[in-house]
Amino acid sequence: QVYLVESGGGAVQAGGSLSLSCAAFGRSFSNNAMGWFRQAPGKERELVAVSSWSRGTSHFTKSAEGRFTIARDGTKNAVYLQMNSLQPEDTAVYYCAARGSTSNGNWYIATTYDYWGQGTQVTVSS
Repeated sequence: QVYLVESGGGAVQAGGSLSLSCAAFGRSFSNNAMGWFRQAPGKERELVAVSSWSRGTSHFTKSAEGRFTIARDGTKNAVYLQMNSLQPEDTAVYYCAARGSTSNGNWYIATTYDYWGQGTQVTVSS
């Protein structure tokens, strides 16, 4: 059985920082894209950041560029999201996601990811 386990969510004030971690179990994702989506109440799930390990590239949603960083650890089969300068509009449930294949592209389309974590709440107050 394959599953992703997230940790690190919480509540911070605007301008603060949080780190999210996601560990994968059951199979290796060392050559697959892993990343983070988020979903705020009443909104669609959107990509925050994704790391294509095989290409060594990362992609961010525009609002996250310059504030968030994504990192991979192939040996630990994990992906991390460092979030700085958090704003109230970053409030959402954050989900770790991974692709079952080594496909690249279409990073922003949630249905192209095969495995999902349970989600972790991030709340930013003004």
